[in-house]
Amino acid sequence: MQAYKIKPKLNGVTETMLQSFYARAQYSKKNYRRFYDKKAVELVEQIDYDFSKASKDTIMSSGVIARTIVFDELVRAFIEKNPNCTVVNIGCGLDTRVYRMDNGCITWYNLDLPDVIFLRNQLFDENDRIFTIASSATDDTWTKAVKRRGQMLFIIEGLSMYLSSQEVGKILSIIHNCFDNACVMMECMSPMWIDKQNVEKSIQTTGAKFKWGANSFEDLGHLAIGFRSIKDDNILRGMEVVTPVYKLFDWLPIVKKMTQKILIFEKI
Repeated sequence: MQAYKIKPKLNGVTETMLQSFYARAQYSKKNYRRFYDKKAVELVEQIDYDFSKASKDTIMSSGVIARTIVFDELVRAFIEKNPNCTVVNIGCGLDTRVYRMDNGCITWYNLDLPDVIFLRNQLFDENDRIFTIASSATDDTWTKAVKRRGQMLFIIEGLSMYLSSQEVGKILSIIHNCFDNACVMMECMSPMWIDKQNVEKSIQTTGAKFKWGANSFEDLGHLAIGFRSIKDDNILRGMEVVTPVYKLFDWLPIVKKMTQKILIFEKI
């Protein structure tokens, strides 16, 4: 008898999380992998979804793996420095980073829209120090569910490019107004890619649209009032792992400009 599979009811931006999940699962099966996403490997087989387009979209999958490598590095360093911290993963999708980062002390909140959290709760048995919050990130009522405070890290990965600048600003203002000791790590798409929707074919088929991008903390302008920059990072060193030929060109300004950014900043 065939095992029961869960059929996601997602579309648009929320559907893109399935592409990312699949990319991590496939990469984890490779011998030369930099990380192993055990949960993705285990759970992708439980999802009734046509991953054929995602399997052929090397641009999408390369970007997902590169940003995962760099985010893992950055988040791990933050947790090592702040072992009792609280992490809020905004727009979490089916992200599994907590299972690679858990030191036995951190508290981790996975925040996403109700339909995403409904699917996530069917796949993951999250409890104890790992919680889910079903809410739009632009609705400040979600902050009430974050009971454990202290040193805070907010991860915004694979989300900001699908939002308007006003929505990005709203999320940042919620973080600033509702939390102290807040550090943000936000992935941003280079603005030059916003009009090139057709590059990532599997994402295009979901109906999701790129809307906004930034190359630096300075580009955030009034959206980040009350924050100061720690570091403008990017996913290039992750790309060099996935595609070593990038090492020949990573010094070129145009390459640095084109690649996805990870802006790191903190509340003043």
